[in-house]
Order: sequence, then C-alpha cells, then structure tokens
Amino acid sequence: MSMIDGNIEPNYFLITSIAFLILSIIHYKKTGKSLETIYLSILSVFFIASYFILNFK
Repeated sequence: MSMIDGNIEPNYFLITSIAFLILSIIHYKKTGKSLETIYLSILSVFFIASYFILNFK
C-alpha cells in the first residue's frame, strides 16, 4: 500500500492511459467517431506523455 506523501508514481499515469485507451476503443466500436471518443483519446495521449515525462525526467 502506498502512502500519500505528495509523490505521484509514474506507473499510475501508465495505468490510467491504458484504461483511457481501452475506454476509447470500446466507445469507438459502439458509437463510432464522436466527441467523447476524441476526448478519451486525447486524455490517453496526455497521460502517456505525462508518464514519459515523469519517468525520463
């Protein structure tokens, strides 16, 4: 169990980006290209970029 001490582990950003990617794929298959699908995809890219920035800083 991790303690809340102000540090954010980069692995949380990786897990979150994978979750947003899976959600965007599921949403794309159900509704096609929509505003929500684009939003989820952008969030996925943002979180994977944050992961790389925190991991290789």
